[in-house]
Amino acid sequence: MCAAAAAGRPAHESFAGGARVERKLARLPFKRRKLDGEALMMREEKPYGANAGRTAARAFDLDGYLQARVALIERTLAATVAATDGPAARLLEAMRYSLLAGGKRLRPVLALAACEAVGGAPEAALGFACAVEMIHTYSLVHDDLPCMDDDDLRRGRPTNHKVYGEAIATLAGDGLLTDAFMVLARTGAATPGAAAALLETIAELAEAAGSAGMVGGQAIDLLGEGRTPGLAELELMHRKKTGALFMAAVRGGARLGGATAAQLAALREYARSLGLAFQVIDDLLDVEASAEVVGKRTNKDAARGKATYPALMGVARARAFAHELIARATDALAQFDDRADALRTLAAYAVERKL
Repeated sequence: MCAAAAAGRPAHESFAGGARVERKLARLPFKRRKLDGEALMMREEKPYGANAGRTAARAFDLDGYLQARVALIERTLAATVAATDGPAARLLEAMRYSLLAGGKRLRPVLALAACEAVGGAPEAALGFACAVEMIHTYSLVHDDLPCMDDDDLRRGRPTNHKVYGEAIATLAGDGLLTDAFMVLARTGAATPGAAAALLETIAELAEAAGSAGMVGGQAIDLLGEGRTPGLAELELMHRKKTGALFMAAVRGGARLGGATAAQLAALREYARSLGLAFQVIDDLLDVEASAEVVGKRTNKDAARGKATYPALMGVARARAFAHELIARATDALAQFDDRADALRTLAAYAVERKL
């Protein structure tokens, strides 16, 4: 862990103006490979962080892993929120419209990868992974509403309220959030130890989704429009709004896979850095990418007067900061064997993604 992180200071304070990180990154060789049409930059000589002896970022078949895990998640989500011709058919249709619209499925994949990293079977965390994705999708539906971010494009097609109206879209989000906990609670536990792990996972996920996490972060975001916060406040907002669900996904998947306390502590550091790096890249994509590429409206943060990492740090420093965070995430996995290679490679993917 870096000195600033160990001292409890905000992540950006170890950044020292970005120059050191930018010089280090400029010397690192990359090679380009394709992942489902996206350009994924992979280190040729070693993965992110201090694990110089590992070549997982080069050798791990991320394409195959993602295809298999995403297919499993898609099938389970479709079965979990099934279509109906009953009185609530319109509601279920709206829920499925957003839930089954595709996307990276990064959070549920991370949950499965964390479960596997500690020796668990992916099926042990499958219900939990789907619950995480349901909560993430609910947050997108609500974020897009006119009273929130007022977006009309999500994942390349009209947002939920543009198709079903604001009332049904609001209820669709409510349904996804509430049903997620039903799905998780019914996962089942064969032993008292497993039941305790499931209960703690439910509590951690609820905390991540609620006022202490994602909802609280969204409130900070909305109330901060039109003013310029410092980097520490921006980091706090994003650790809640984005990072909390990443943390819950990784730790919950690992806990259901039988993780030890030491493994959960290490994965906390991994997810803490990964979640913030993901948001930094999201901010960069809003500035640099087109709506056709990312599937949603871009340049919207500047239009609404929202603070972002590129706005406060500059594009080059923000990108270097994201790479520094991914190096920390990878270093946090030092105690894990090659079963954590999916987590290592997903960290590189998260920071080099194009959408």
